[in-house]
Amino acid sequence: MTFPPLTRLTGRLPRTTTPLVRRLAVASLVSQIAIVVTGGAVRLTASGLGCPEWPRCTPESIVTTPEMGFHGVIEFGNRLLTFVLVIIAVAMIVALLGMRRERKDLFRLSVGLFLGIPAQAVIGGITVWTGLNPWVVGLHFIVSMVLVALATVLVNRARLTTEQYGVRRPAAAPALLRQLLVTSTVLTSVAVVLGVIVTGSGPHAGDHGAARNGLDSDLMTRLHAVPVYLLVATVALAVVVAYRTGVHAKLRKALVLLAAVVLVQGAIGYTQHFLHLPVVLVALHMLGASLLMAAAVHAHYTGTTRRTLPGTVTATRVPQPVA
Repeated sequence: MTFPPLTRLTGRLPRTTTPLVRRLAVASLVSQIAIVVTGGAVRLTASGLGCPEWPRCTPESIVTTPEMGFHGVIEFGNRLLTFVLVIIAVAMIVALLGMRRERKDLFRLSVGLFLGIPAQAVIGGITVWTGLNPWVVGLHFIVSMVLVALATVLVNRARLTTEQYGVRRPAAAPALLRQLLVTSTVLTSVAVVLGVIVTGSGPHAGDHGAARNGLDSDLMTRLHAVPVYLLVATVALAVVVAYRTGVHAKLRKALVLLAAVVLVQGAIGYTQHFLHLPVVLVALHMLGASLLMAAAVHAHYTGTTRRTLPGTVTATRVPQPVA
């Protein structure tokens, strides 16, 4: 069943990726990272229950009230950022309507990011209703990491024109390097999950009366360090292999970026531990987790997908001579 008005609208939309699509993809990634940072501000300022109700801020008000003070402003500000994510996600879907068949990859990713927003809102509501249960808070963060990963793939795929999409291309990296990239992504994911558990056992609960997960914080920190050590070794080996095998410059840059983020994030993690988790460093570590996930997925995508050769087009799009 077709709807003529919708058909006419989509018929006027671009059939290939445009600078607008690429900018919206970048905006999706930036906004997903930004909401992680503002969520960290909520936790680190003990504003997790600044709005004690959901979806309202109070039983009587949708917005924060003067009586709720600083904590209400922080929590409500984080909620408001959700609407920015919605605007970007809807704009992305609309921009892709005209190519939803030609570029199913982009359309599905954009829909996935859009659906992640209400899912996060519901998890956020459960977080408030459960008085900041550390496991629910942790789930909130992990879903954010998944959305950051999806947005990173979206940015990469938006760089392909419709003519380049689906072209049979040579492998971007040798088998050993592809295996190292997969390993680095897995280790990054494990480190993030264990980091969430460490946070749930630490002092920054999001509210002075919120419960902790009851696990030994020192022990969980040591466990968290194991995949980090392995990640450092894996990424270092990947960089060496990349330069020895002469892979293309884009992949080398992605690996150098990943190595830099791993080293900085590791340094922040160790420093915050030995300084007993100062708020500023914890906030930087949360930002670093988002950047690490994005860098790992970017390197993984760049090295394990097939490389686009300049000037290649799909055979089905090459004009055929008339007999």
